[in-house]
Amino acid sequence: MMQDSPDAEAERNPSQSDLSMLSVDIQRTSPGFEDRLRSLSAAELLERLTETEANIRRFSEELVQQLAVRDELDFEKEVKNSFISALIDVQNRQKEHRESLRRKKKLKGNHSSSYLTTVIPYEKKGLPPSVEDLQILTKILQAMRDDSDRVPGLLTDYILNGELFSPRFLPCGHH
Repeated sequence: MMQDSPDAEAERNPSQSDLSMLSVDIQRTSPGFEDRLRSLSAAELLERLTETEANIRRFSEELVQQLAVRDELDFEKEVKNSFISALIDVQNRQKEHRESLRRKKKLKGNHSSSYLTTVIPYEKKGLPPSVEDLQILTKILQAMRDDSDRVPGLLTDYILNGELFSPRFLPCGHH
Protein backbone atom coordinates (compact mmCIF):
# COMPACT_ATOMS: atom_id res chain seq x y z
CA MET A 1 0.00 0.00 0.00
CA MET A 2 1.09 3.57 -0.63
CA GLN A 3 1.85 5.72 2.35
CA ASP A 4 0.30 9.15 2.54
CA SER A 5 2.66 12.04 2.04
CA PRO A 6 2.53 14.99 4.43
CA ASP A 7 0.88 16.99 1.62
CA ALA A 8 -1.87 14.39 1.24
CA GLU A 9 -2.52 14.44 4.96
CA ALA A 10 -2.65 18.25 5.01
CA GLU A 11 -5.20 18.13 2.19
CA ARG A 12 -7.47 15.91 4.27
CA ASN A 13 -7.28 18.23 7.27
CA PRO A 14 -9.52 21.25 6.79
CA SER A 15 -7.77 24.59 6.39
CA GLN A 16 -8.80 27.77 8.19
CA SER A 17 -10.69 28.99 5.10
CA ASP A 18 -12.50 25.65 4.85
CA LEU A 19 -13.57 26.02 8.47
CA SER A 20 -14.67 29.61 7.77
CA MET A 21 -16.81 28.41 4.88
CA LEU A 22 -18.33 25.74 7.12
CA SER A 23 -19.03 28.43 9.69
CA VAL A 24 -20.77 30.51 7.02
CA ASP A 25 -22.89 27.50 6.03
CA ILE A 26 -23.89 26.93 9.64
CA GLN A 27 -24.75 30.60 10.05
CA ARG A 28 -26.99 30.47 6.99
CA THR A 29 -29.07 27.75 8.52
CA SER A 30 -29.22 29.40 11.93
CA PRO A 31 -32.12 31.66 12.93
CA GLY A 32 -31.61 35.34 12.17
CA PHE A 33 -29.31 34.79 9.19
CA GLU A 34 -31.84 36.23 6.79
CA ASP A 35 -32.26 39.31 9.00
CA ARG A 36 -28.49 39.85 9.17
CA LEU A 37 -28.28 39.43 5.40
CA ARG A 38 -31.02 42.01 4.83
CA SER A 39 -29.21 44.46 7.10
CA LEU A 40 -26.03 44.42 4.95
CA SER A 41 -25.37 47.36 2.67
CA ALA A 42 -24.97 46.95 -1.09
CA ALA A 43 -21.18 47.38 -0.70
CA GLU A 44 -21.07 44.67 1.99
CA LEU A 45 -23.20 42.36 -0.16
CA LEU A 46 -20.91 42.98 -3.12
CA GLU A 47 -17.88 42.22 -0.92
CA ARG A 48 -19.48 38.93 0.22
CA LEU A 49 -20.32 38.09 -3.39
CA THR A 50 -16.72 38.78 -4.44
CA GLU A 51 -15.39 36.59 -1.58
CA THR A 52 -17.79 33.80 -2.50
CA GLU A 53 -16.82 33.95 -6.18
CA ALA A 54 -13.13 33.91 -5.24
CA ASN A 55 -13.71 30.87 -3.03
CA ILE A 56 -15.60 29.14 -5.82
CA ARG A 57 -12.72 29.80 -8.25
CA ARG A 58 -10.14 28.60 -5.72
CA PHE A 59 -12.09 25.44 -4.90
CA SER A 60 -12.73 24.79 -8.60
CA GLU A 61 -9.02 25.11 -9.39
CA GLU A 62 -8.16 22.80 -6.53
CA LEU A 63 -10.77 20.31 -7.70
CA VAL A 64 -9.38 20.35 -11.24
CA GLN A 65 -5.85 19.80 -9.88
CA GLN A 66 -6.98 16.95 -7.65
CA LEU A 67 -8.89 15.33 -10.51
CA ALA A 68 -5.79 15.58 -12.70
CA VAL A 69 -3.71 13.91 -9.97
CA ARG A 70 -6.35 11.18 -9.64
CA ASP A 71 -6.32 10.61 -13.41
CA GLU A 72 -2.51 10.37 -13.41
CA LEU A 73 -2.59 7.86 -10.55
CA ASP A 74 -5.31 5.81 -12.29
CA PHE A 75 -3.25 5.75 -15.48
CA GLU A 76 -0.11 4.74 -13.56
CA LYS A 77 -2.04 1.97 -11.81
CA GLU A 78 -3.38 0.73 -15.15
CA VAL A 79 0.13 0.69 -16.67
CA LYS A 80 1.53 -1.19 -13.66
CA ASN A 81 -1.30 -3.74 -13.76
CA SER A 82 -0.72 -4.28 -17.49
CA PHE A 83 3.00 -4.78 -16.87
CA ILE A 84 2.38 -7.28 -14.08
CA SER A 85 -0.16 -9.20 -16.17
CA ALA A 86 2.17 -9.33 -19.17
CA LEU A 87 5.10 -10.41 -16.98
CA ILE A 88 3.06 -13.20 -15.38
CA ASP A 89 1.79 -14.31 -18.80
CA VAL A 90 5.35 -14.48 -20.14
CA GLN A 91 6.58 -16.36 -17.08
CA ASN A 92 3.77 -18.90 -17.46
CA ARG A 93 4.44 -19.27 -21.19
CA GLN A 94 8.17 -19.68 -20.49
CA LYS A 95 7.43 -22.43 -18.01
CA GLU A 96 5.15 -24.18 -20.52
CA HIS A 97 7.81 -23.74 -23.22
CA ARG A 98 10.55 -25.26 -21.04
CA GLU A 99 8.30 -28.20 -20.15
CA SER A 100 7.44 -28.66 -23.82
CA LEU A 101 11.13 -28.63 -24.76
CA ARG A 102 11.88 -31.25 -22.09
CA ARG A 103 9.16 -33.53 -23.45
CA LYS A 104 10.35 -33.05 -27.04
CA LYS A 105 13.95 -33.60 -25.98
CA LYS A 106 13.04 -36.95 -24.46
CA LEU A 107 11.19 -37.93 -27.62
CA LYS A 108 13.33 -36.53 -30.45
CA GLY A 109 15.98 -34.13 -29.23
CA ASN A 110 14.31 -31.41 -31.37
CA HIS A 111 14.84 -27.76 -30.46
CA SER A 112 12.44 -25.05 -31.57
CA SER A 113 13.23 -21.37 -31.42
CA SER A 114 10.99 -19.00 -29.52
CA TYR A 115 11.05 -15.38 -28.39
CA LEU A 116 9.98 -16.60 -24.96
CA THR A 117 13.64 -17.16 -24.13
CA THR A 118 14.48 -13.50 -24.78
CA VAL A 119 16.15 -11.58 -21.96
CA ILE A 120 15.24 -7.91 -21.59
CA PRO A 121 18.19 -5.74 -20.52
CA TYR A 122 17.25 -3.40 -17.71
CA GLU A 123 19.35 -1.07 -15.57
CA LYS A 124 18.15 -0.88 -12.00
CA LYS A 125 18.32 2.78 -11.00
CA GLY A 126 17.37 2.60 -7.32
CA LEU A 127 13.92 3.96 -8.16
CA PRO A 128 10.91 2.10 -9.52
CA PRO A 129 10.68 2.11 -13.31
CA SER A 130 8.90 5.13 -14.77
CA VAL A 131 5.48 4.79 -16.33
CA GLU A 132 7.10 5.22 -19.75
CA ASP A 133 9.61 2.43 -19.04
CA LEU A 134 6.78 0.15 -17.90
CA GLN A 135 4.82 0.87 -21.08
CA ILE A 136 7.80 -0.05 -23.25
CA LEU A 137 8.60 -3.17 -21.20
CA THR A 138 4.93 -4.21 -21.30
CA LYS A 139 4.89 -3.91 -25.09
CA ILE A 140 8.00 -6.10 -25.30
CA LEU A 141 6.56 -8.65 -22.85
CA GLN A 142 3.29 -8.83 -24.79
CA ALA A 143 5.22 -9.45 -28.01
CA MET A 144 7.25 -12.15 -26.23
CA ARG A 145 4.05 -13.73 -24.89
CA ASP A 146 2.61 -13.81 -28.42
CA ASP A 147 5.94 -15.11 -29.78
CA SER A 148 5.78 -12.21 -32.22
CA ASP A 149 8.38 -11.35 -34.83
CA ARG A 150 8.22 -7.78 -33.44
CA VAL A 151 10.36 -8.76 -30.42
CA PRO A 152 13.78 -8.08 -32.02
CA GLY A 153 12.67 -4.67 -33.34
CA LEU A 154 11.08 -3.67 -30.05
CA LEU A 155 14.19 -4.73 -28.14
CA THR A 156 16.45 -2.87 -30.56
CA ASP A 157 14.38 0.31 -30.23
CA TYR A 158 14.30 -0.07 -26.45
CA ILE A 159 18.05 -0.56 -26.20
CA LEU A 160 18.99 2.18 -28.66
CA ASN A 161 16.51 4.74 -27.30
CA GLY A 162 16.86 3.76 -23.65
CA GLU A 163 19.49 4.71 -21.15
CA LEU A 164 21.16 1.34 -20.87
CA PHE A 165 24.79 1.91 -20.09
CA SER A 166 25.44 -0.99 -17.77
CA PRO A 167 22.59 -3.39 -18.47
CA ARG A 168 21.29 -5.74 -15.89
CA PHE A 169 18.53 -8.13 -16.73
CA LEU A 170 14.83 -8.01 -15.98
CA PRO A 171 13.92 -11.36 -14.42
CA CYS A 172 11.23 -12.99 -16.52
CA GLY A 173 11.27 -16.25 -14.59
CA HIS A 174 13.93 -17.70 -16.89
CA HIS A 175 16.62 -19.40 -14.81
